[in-house]
Formats: sequence, C-alpha cells, structure tokens
Amino acid sequence: MTETFTAVPILRIFDEAAALAFYRDFLGFVIDWRHQTGDQGPVYLQISRNGMRLHLTGHHGDCTPGSTVFVTATGLAAYHADLAAKDYPFNRPGLEPAPWGGMVMEVTDPFANRLRFWEEETQK
Repeated sequence: MTETFTAVPILRIFDEAAALAFYRDFLGFVIDWRHQTGDQGPVYLQISRNGMRLHLTGHHGDCTPGSTVFVTATGLAAYHADLAAKDYPFNRPGLEPAPWGGMVMEVTDPFANRLRFWEEETQK
C-alpha cells in the first residue's frame, strides 16, 4: 500500500476582517468553510487557491503567529504582476532571484505570518 500525505498549514489570526482583506481580497484565496462556536467564539476557517489549502485560526492554542509557509509555485511572475496591480496598501511584494536558484516572492499577513512563494528555474 502506498501512503499519501497532504500538509495543511495552520496560521494564527487575530482579526477575521483583516485576514479576509489579505487572503481573499489581496491574494485571491476563496473561503471553503468557516466555523465559529457561538457569536463571540474564535473563528476557524479553511481557504484555498489553485490546490493550496490553509487553515486560519483565532484559537490561541493552535499555533504561534509569525510563522512561514514555503509554497512551491508555477506562474509566479504573472501572480506577482496581479498582486502589484491591486490597491492593497499594506503589502507590495517584490519578485527576486532566490539565493538557492529560481525566483521568490514573500508576502506577510497582518499577523506577521509569511507566505514564501518560490518557482524553480526553468531549463533553457
């Protein structure tokens, strides 16, 4: 039998509206589902974009803010151009050569979590 594993990073958030402005409105993720216990309980939701899933949590014991998620990507230059064209005042990511090869773009959410998108160099 062959095993299959999929990791879903969990990122700590403190404000659902700020998280959605960043992940949904700026980065283009969609909300797959949302859970909240009661009207005032912490929120927990899954977002996704092009096969990548993230869990965002307001629960204090789930994880630590300030984490980094390393994301392998294709079409990174086009995605970077899409983000650069948006009017999001809190993040203007660059697209830079990675020291280990390829290109890298890093974005930081309002809670100090980072998504580091990396695209491998294509052979010419």
